[in-house]
Amino acid sequence: MTATVEQETVIAPLPEPPRSVRWEPWALGALLVGTGVAYIWGLGASGWANSFYAAAVQAGSVSWKAFFFGSSDAANSITVDKPPMSLWLMSLSVRIFGLNSWAMLVPQALLGVGSVALLWGTVRRYFGAAAGLLAGLVLALTPVAALMFRFNNPDAMLVLIMIAAVWAMMRAVQDGRTRWLVLVGVFCGFGFLTKQLQVMLVVPPLALTYLIAGPPKLGKRVLQLFAALGGMIVSAGWWLAIVELWPADSRPWIGGSQNNSILELTFGYNGLGRLSGNETGSVGGGGMRAAGDAAAAAGGATGFGDAGAAMAPGGGGGMWGTTGITRLFESAQGGQIAWLIPAALILLVAGIVVRGKAPRVDTQRGSFIVWGLWLLVTGLTFSFMAGIFHAYYTVALAPAIAALIGSGSVLLWRHRETLWVRIVLAVSLAATVAMAWVLLGRTPSFVPWLRWTILVVGIVAAVAMLIPAITRGRLAVAVILAALFTGLAGPTAYAIDTINTPHTGSIVSAGPSIQGGMGGPGGGRGGFGGMGDGGTRAIGGAGGAAGAMGTPPAGMGQIPGAGATPGAANTPGAATDGARDGMGGSVGGLLQGSTPGAAVVEKLEENSDQFTWVAAAIGSNSASGYQLATESPVMAIGGFNGSDPSPTLEQFQQYVADGKIHFFIGGGGMGGGMNAEGTATAISAWVTENFTATTVDGVTLYDLTV
Repeated sequence: MTATVEQETVIAPLPEPPRSVRWEPWALGALLVGTGVAYIWGLGASGWANSFYAAAVQAGSVSWKAFFFGSSDAANSITVDKPPMSLWLMSLSVRIFGLNSWAMLVPQALLGVGSVALLWGTVRRYFGAAAGLLAGLVLALTPVAALMFRFNNPDAMLVLIMIAAVWAMMRAVQDGRTRWLVLVGVFCGFGFLTKQLQVMLVVPPLALTYLIAGPPKLGKRVLQLFAALGGMIVSAGWWLAIVELWPADSRPWIGGSQNNSILELTFGYNGLGRLSGNETGSVGGGGMRAAGDAAAAAGGATGFGDAGAAMAPGGGGGMWGTTGITRLFESAQGGQIAWLIPAALILLVAGIVVRGKAPRVDTQRGSFIVWGLWLLVTGLTFSFMAGIFHAYYTVALAPAIAALIGSGSVLLWRHRETLWVRIVLAVSLAATVAMAWVLLGRTPSFVPWLRWTILVVGIVAAVAMLIPAITRGRLAVAVILAALFTGLAGPTAYAIDTINTPHTGSIVSAGPSIQGGMGGPGGGRGGFGGMGDGGTRAIGGAGGAAGAMGTPPAGMGQIPGAGATPGAANTPGAATDGARDGMGGSVGGLLQGSTPGAAVVEKLEENSDQFTWVAAAIGSNSASGYQLATESPVMAIGGFNGSDPSPTLEQFQQYVADGKIHFFIGGGGMGGGMNAEGTATAISAWVTENFTATTVDGVTLYDLTV
């Protein structure tokens, strides 16, 4: 009899799927509608957001070839440095509704709503309505999620696809059917077509979960995983095969590669190079290294200060910040994602212990395994990768954290009569309070009362968790509400600030500005290495307006804000400040798109239908603003970093001889990169030696037809 009672109170499985409760449809509706309103609210203020991808969206909306390849321009000179799947939905929307920020960004917001809904359904199926709703709410309110589901980077699509892969895997764990494993592979293949090898971080967790918890015998489970591998190869391989087999002279150059190969891009710049730091063509060397050395040597005279040293690899902990187990909790990343990581890890261990005596095929334990491995594998990879790393990458951790919080807290609450369970709940709350205290302490002027309120409410809730009488009856509702406030107040405040703040540029971050957040590109609020604070700080955190920074080091392009009018429009209704979101100004630069004035646009539009490209500029971001303003192809010489050998000098000279390019735009991108053989410098030198420069609205133009 005692054993029977223990089984019922500790390891009895929930009905699958759990029965619906009367309040669930209303709560789910409020969650999804609220998420949609929050993510769509004020989207137009971000303008083109990341103009690097916005230009590719524009190109894909007018050219099916550009759509298929993910070209930066409709004339198909070069692709973006990712596969195109994340661009397809936005390009179709722009093709239907016209080129504007709403048509481009609303689909991203809807991907966010879909991600919340799918996470709700996945968690609810095995842990009930409350767990599913809590998981969805945590995901929706995660600051970096509120950022990336309102932005046009590939991460929004990737998050939805990875959640879908876990959903299919858990269905496979539930009934053991091969079709679910194949579907898992298909989703992973789609993830590859979105952001290449990043999706592989969830593949080991998925495979191990099925090996541990799948219903069939071990041999069949292994064979089924091979079926999943086949699904992944087919769903991603068709596009890879077409790109590789397509004659190179009739398709765009593969951006980010040095040899015009999608396989090189996959395993190099976007693959193993991200782990080792050896990313040929990246800003880890070449132009950025020289720029960093020049800036460090110039010191205060240029206004770059310590930023110059940080730009060079090895300075101040490395180009992309220090690596190590605490990386996700540092200033640049902490406010994005770290609020609930300690609690999620605690609940992961406790959830597995609670289900410890369950059968091997237990779906609840399988759920903890897959989400827990997702969090651990991805989190550790982000912590120790030596290559390009940005704070917004951490959105890939949000679904796992949210699922563990939802399922773990609800499961443990159901067993709160057990002392050790109450202790675990109290410890997880205390860890959440400590994390919020640290993170909010980094922004002391941001809602200053919130830090103390969370401390008081959290301590009271943690103590209450230890007292059985308080966790029963009506008092239990007060404890639950206090725990929810403790865990969600900080992320919610950061998410609201993120929603109310326009974000533009290649490197963005969520939440309020953080002093001392510089740790390489990605630190601070929406800018390069912590530059930001509304343009009131110079690079490296020194005071002073952007316009007073002085002359940029050679190869850096234009100083943020230099030569541009503060608040100049990036697109109708979108204010931009070069010092806030990266290296930009009117001609653009490495991290910020160009913001051409009316006179420049009018000049570029002269006889535009007579040219394949109305202009050429070094670097994709420099080219992007001109293309978005004119809605005509602008050649991005050298791709994102300006370091790709596309086009060669001979090709460019032939284009000019054939009358295919009207103008060359001076300034802009860097044209250098780690171990790269870019041609941007040679092309720029040839143009300046053979053509006459004219200045329009502070932009240097070379007419290549005279």
